[in-house]
Amino acid sequence: MIRLNQLKLPVDHTREQLIHKTAQYLRIPAADILELQIVRQSLDARKKPALFYSYSVNVTVKKEEKVYKDACRRLGKANVLLTEKTEYLFPAEGSTQQKHPTVIVGMGPAGLFCGYYLAQHGYAPVILERGADVDARQADVEAFWQTGRLKPDSNVQFGEGGAGTFSDGKLNTLVKDKYGRNTEVLKTFVKHGADPAILYQAKPHIGTDVLSKVVKSMREEILRMGGEVRFHSQMTEILTENGQVTGVKVNGTEVLPCEQVVLAPGHSARDTFSMLYRKQFPMSAKPFAVGFRVEHPQSLINMSQYGAESVKGLGAAAYKVTAKTSTGRGVYSFCMCPGGYVVNASSEPGRLAVNGMSYSGRDGKNANSAIIVAVTPADYGSDHPLAGIEFQRGLEQRAYELCDGKLPVQRYGDFREKVTGEHPAETDGGQRSGPEALEPQCKGAYEWADLTGILPAECNRAFVEGMDSFDRQIHGFASPGTILTGVESRTSSPVRIERDEELQSAIRGCYPCGEGAGYAGGITSAAMDGIRVAEQIASQFAPLQR
Repeated sequence: MIRLNQLKLPVDHTREQLIHKTAQYLRIPAADILELQIVRQSLDARKKPALFYSYSVNVTVKKEEKVYKDACRRLGKANVLLTEKTEYLFPAEGSTQQKHPTVIVGMGPAGLFCGYYLAQHGYAPVILERGADVDARQADVEAFWQTGRLKPDSNVQFGEGGAGTFSDGKLNTLVKDKYGRNTEVLKTFVKHGADPAILYQAKPHIGTDVLSKVVKSMREEILRMGGEVRFHSQMTEILTENGQVTGVKVNGTEVLPCEQVVLAPGHSARDTFSMLYRKQFPMSAKPFAVGFRVEHPQSLINMSQYGAESVKGLGAAAYKVTAKTSTGRGVYSFCMCPGGYVVNASSEPGRLAVNGMSYSGRDGKNANSAIIVAVTPADYGSDHPLAGIEFQRGLEQRAYELCDGKLPVQRYGDFREKVTGEHPAETDGGQRSGPEALEPQCKGAYEWADLTGILPAECNRAFVEGMDSFDRQIHGFASPGTILTGVESRTSSPVRIERDEELQSAIRGCYPCGEGAGYAGGITSAAMDGIRVAEQIASQFAPLQR
């Protein structure tokens, strides 16, 4: 096949126009193109409001060698190259016989994909999920948003699909992927109901409404392939003997024998981290980031990114911003949700955390993103491995107490004035401060409050400095009417459970995995890590003989 890069077409083009453009580049008749596969599609908005898609495509053509040589001379090797179809290969099974099925703790992306790939290759894993199945979980979450009554084990953080189920469903990752795991994750999502366009979009996303269906379909496939999934089943203890895993305790009483346990509990399983510390599993505090959800009119973001408030054929625009403050502390956007909602993502009584969520249509009036400030173990006030968790809990408790569990919201102008003594410029980028001012788009009750007491003072100052910097990139970003909601504290795990080159803890047979264990940051990278752990187990062990 021939790979062509930098093919540009207007965003409203047709498939036929893409084929015609490809034929023009190669100087061949369109009929000579036997197959065309889009490898990557990204938006080029450098000449907005004129917007283009830039493509990389693989094409199979008649007289391939001659066409390639001619195109290479004209267009250069950077834009034309020969390539071959590559297929992901799961490793051959190992020789050591399993005595009991592998137990996987947690059914977020890491645990789900680890279980899926082990089941696919005959290992019949047992997946333990402390929360509910996705249908019951959705009902529990909706009830919480309506009533404020939290179910500690069935909420935005816990349950089938993990925390990513109630998010924008972003699938892009910065993880390098020479083994093809990223593509495997996307192909698996498509097989179970996701839009095939995610296979080539530069910034693919599913949306919470579609992701919940995909997760359920994957679970049903795991069961069909011989795996077992147990909901409302919390792993409360890992049992060991002479430094080797021998089993797990479920819900405090039931003992489940196993020699391999995949530890993929998610970043909010604080009681699990405490148990591991007591059991002397090597672990350490790690950096993460904290801040607030920030809402703007989606039309403002569209105007900045597209040069128009709406563009036919393009959905709601996204953005990514980053800054380094005068003190060296980083401030950046995280989990940006075009046309999305700010959601109450709490999982502990008396503490409040927020997240962002979009449906697949991304058709809400507001855009939101976490604007977060980097923190390190030096900020936690202790060198204890779990000090980052206690730091989080302090922020979340203060956020909860502000409005007795309702989402505390504040306009940026008031926040900035309290932090610096200066009000932001009155050029509000379309966010009026009168009766028609921007209103929060939230899942869960909210109340106006003063957010300046949640984060440490130095983080507040860094947040303001970052917001002012971003306003120079997106006019109106730091306007007085911008809405802040607190507190965004679950950006990533504050703990890393140590593992070696064989992906095992010093306690042999335990495989820390995914975002909660400190080895991923988002749906795709967590899923990829789950596949990697499945590969490691399969390469060492043969499936259990039943």
